Amino acid sequence: MGTLINAAFGDEPGLAPLPAAADDHQRWLRAVALGGQGRYAAARTELSVIGRGRPSRGIASLALSTEASLLRQLGWHRLAAGVDGRALAVLGGQEGRDGWSVEVAARCDALTGLAADALGCGRLALGTALLARCAPLVGNGPEMWRQRVRLNWVSAEIALASGNAETAHRHASAAVELARGTDSVRHQVKSDLLLAAAHSAGPDPSAAVDLGEQVLDRCAEHGLWPLRWAAAMLVNGVRPSAGAAAIRDESRRRISDRGGRFRDM
Repeated sequence: MGTLINAAFGDEPGLAPLPAAADDHQRWLRAVALGGQGRYAAARTELSVIGRGRPSRGIASLALSTEASLLRQLGWHRLAAGVDGRALAVLGGQEGRDGWSVEVAARCDALTGLAADALGCGRLALGTALLARCAPLVGNGPEMWRQRVRLNWVSAEIALASGNAETAHRHASAAVELARGTDSVRHQVKSDLLLAAAHSAGPDPSAAVDLGEQVLDRCAEHGLWPLRWAAAMLVNGVRPSAGAAAIRDESRRRISDRGGRFRDM
């Protein structure tokens, strides 16, 4: 299982082929790693196997949150909200935190996912309220590093959508710092991408291009096509160029070839 953890949340996010899964937890790790590589069809296959079985509540919720994340990455925020809602519902109504557990981690994933869905639907106040429900559950233990990073990601995104570049920069910087303390290349890269987005809304947009181009290089190195597409969109939006546009289009084609169906905006 160590290899799958390294692929999903460690220093080998581009690993292919991935080892076979022996149980639902490993299937979820495979789905996370495959989604990071833009292999959406393969990721959905793993998640559907979990859904057809009898997973624990925690794994069932994590699988649904991952399915929602795949939809959200492609622009299907309203559909993702329904799936994230199911991810929260399968856990039941108790939100009190009594130490770390898979279910607490899954609840945080569902709440931050719902907040990101709300953001994508233009419901910023709802997104902020959902993050406020998540924050007390995250705590400071090492087991919840991923949830703390994600909480800062979505907080930064909502701040950007609200026109608050300073708050966005603070949350993105916190995510960068947290991610640097982990082995997860994917979380490090996405945190850098959000910091670049925060720079783009600040007084020195050139800093966004510089950091965005570094993200493009790391995405190419590790085969992180969804993040490469997003980084190219950012770089081309701040400083349009044929090179960034070509990377954007190539990344979109690669994702589409691997089963990702974008929602046309």
